[in-house]
Amino acid sequence: MLCLMGFFAILSSTMSKSPVLKPFSSSLQTPTDWTGIVAAASTIPGILVSLPVASLSDIYGRKRFLLFAGVVFASAPFLYLIITAWWQLIIVRFYHGFATAIFVPVAEAAIAEAFPTKRGERISLFSSATYVGRVIAPTLGGYILLATTRPVAPPPSDFHLLYLEAGVAGIAALIMALPFLASKRTRENVPHDNVKRTLAKVFSGWGKVAVNRGVLLVGFVQASQYFVYGAVEFFLVGYLTEIANLNDFIAGIMITSIIGIGIFARPLMGRLSDKAGRRIPIIAGCAVSGLPLFAIPFIRNFWGLLALVLIYGLGFATVLGSVHALTCDLVPGELVGTSMGFMDTVMDVGQTLGPIACGVILAASLAYGLQYILVFLALGTVMLLTGAIFAVSRLVRPRLDSDGA
Repeated sequence: MLCLMGFFAILSSTMSKSPVLKPFSSSLQTPTDWTGIVAAASTIPGILVSLPVASLSDIYGRKRFLLFAGVVFASAPFLYLIITAWWQLIIVRFYHGFATAIFVPVAEAAIAEAFPTKRGERISLFSSATYVGRVIAPTLGGYILLATTRPVAPPPSDFHLLYLEAGVAGIAALIMALPFLASKRTRENVPHDNVKRTLAKVFSGWGKVAVNRGVLLVGFVQASQYFVYGAVEFFLVGYLTEIANLNDFIAGIMITSIIGIGIFARPLMGRLSDKAGRRIPIIAGCAVSGLPLFAIPFIRNFWGLLALVLIYGLGFATVLGSVHALTCDLVPGELVGTSMGFMDTVMDVGQTLGPIACGVILAASLAYGLQYILVFLALGTVMLLTGAIFAVSRLVRPRLDSDGA
């Protein structure tokens, strides 16, 4: 049920963004210096609330938070229909961002809690279900835009049907969440705690995670992976179209390939980590994802670039198949949600900082006539250094729960 909910939820939220957000923003005459805020508005809640909400789910249970996320997924797309000014779009995007910020870490915590001996496989399976929605959404949204564009109509009306379809997918996600209403697995007596006691528990959980060096190390690996992915997702398109002279459609195929291979590879890599341990897949994944990045700026052939991108995507999926499960292994059962919130927070931070840092590197690279070479060399170095740091560290020692998981 969580996989189905994840599929419809991410399909809805991604279709509300890609490819409609930029033209919708332009139709509202958004000032140029505010377009970046429009794009980033939905990611801010991930940094703000993923950790607190996941921590509260450790105390109050997962059910109510999953239901709340379902309500946001179902309601947010319909708010786009009443937008008449660009600043309203920022507010709606900010509200919409709370859905994913709450849903993903809480759902991952629920899965880790339900399958203590198969965490890698089951969390990865859930992520693959969301990836399917993420892959389908841009194509489906683009088709709806193409089929419904009416040149004689006011521009905003062209987007109404797309957001209605996104709303239908959001309602489907909410319906998938309804069985949690019937769940009897709730935290006993906790709702009667006063605010002060609850906050004490939350901050206590954060403190335990903050001093857990193993969790911090795995969080560093997660942040590094998304630092690189966020930059690759943005700058690879520039390299493909500006240097390799490939068209936008081909560039889209390349980016989709990274997500696509993860759909199939991540559950398999998660199962491998359940059986063979987390350490080797993480170290190998960092190497496999890092090495192709050194070669990309020297290759301009489509098939060669596609092979390198697929290898990078395989390494990326290999690491992600282990990091969340390993984090759960390193904390007591009552802190599983907190650990998932921590991982999602560092993911958002890494994915935000990657393009910013590489923008500075690109400026320096262009000044020396090196085009994108320094960008990809830097990203490859980050991955190899991350794998090396993790390999030599002895901080990661998974704890054993009472049941031996």
